[in-house]
Amino acid sequence: MKMTKKLKYFANITIKIIIIFTFTSCEFVSGLWYGTQEVDKYFLIGTNDDKEYLKELFNLLTIEEQGSEAEFAVTREIAAYYGRLKNYDRMIHFLSSRTINNPHDPYNGYYFLMIAYANMQQGSAPIAALFFDLILKNYPDLLINNESIHLICLQNLINLNKNPEHQVWYYRELISRFPEKIDLAAAYFMLGQACEAVGDWNGAIQAYTNYLPFSGAIITGFPDADRYAKQLVDFSRSQKDWTFESLQALRSAVQEALEDGDSARLSRYQAKVNFFARSWEQIETDEAGMTRFNLAQFMYGNRIRFASELDESSNTTEAFLRTTGWSQPLSTWYFYFRKIYFPQEPEIHGNWEWVGIYYGEKF
Repeated sequence: MKMTKKLKYFANITIKIIIIFTFTSCEFVSGLWYGTQEVDKYFLIGTNDDKEYLKELFNLLTIEEQGSEAEFAVTREIAAYYGRLKNYDRMIHFLSSRTINNPHDPYNGYYFLMIAYANMQQGSAPIAALFFDLILKNYPDLLINNESIHLICLQNLINLNKNPEHQVWYYRELISRFPEKIDLAAAYFMLGQACEAVGDWNGAIQAYTNYLPFSGAIITGFPDADRYAKQLVDFSRSQKDWTFESLQALRSAVQEALEDGDSARLSRYQAKVNFFARSWEQIETDEAGMTRFNLAQFMYGNRIRFASELDESSNTTEAFLRTTGWSQPLSTWYFYFRKIYFPQEPEIHGNWEWVGIYYGEKF
């Protein structure tokens, strides 16, 4: 009675067996029925009830037509039962033998997915990744319980294989094939990150451009994703005519404009995108663009002075110039110069720009 309950969802398969048994000679059926054959005892594990249940499943397996949905249902249940017993070695051996002996079985992709799952449970993530990759590249997609096995493989590989080139392919596959099944904002942003890592700057800018309409999306590990993507996209679209070939050239131009009290010339040296003006206490996302006010009103009637040397915190990629005399409660401003990292345009990459102002003395 206990076995009957376990097998109730295989009722349709059992009915088919009964029909075969009724309308076929007993001699023929006995040739297929495990009742007259010895099931490999290696596959019969657990309690007596477990063994009996597995034996009945293996009996069912011999009856079903190869490659049929019914055979798939039985195979899947046998593998799943090993999983419930946490005997992943048996699951792997059973499914491996199925795929080897039936290389054209339409469900082999799913069987390999279960093998990958078993390896994950055993802590063999690299081996699991090989199976996920095998499925994607060699087996057609299948919908099992309305879930795509290719989608499952891609989602797992993104976590298991951090090779940037592979990540680019994974995210592009996700976006093109499963846009309604994934977090599209995260996929676009992470595609941009992967493209950057492999030096595909055109691909990165396109990915970030596609991400921008999702402004406000939460990207795990990237709290400033919106700002980061916008800065790169805006910079890529700009003329970049405010850059200087060297820090010395930029510094000299800015200092000459300050000495002459020429606010118009000084304004021309500002970065036209991503320029900020904030106190040292403000976080980077609290930006106040310098384009919102006129530099002249803070220079009028004042002699702006600047330090003879760059601040000691300056380095090979960023520099700070201390200036004083501005018409503002915080009359000390630090000009922030930054080396441009933008391999997409070699003629700009490595240049310097004046990208911001910090109000007040440094801490």
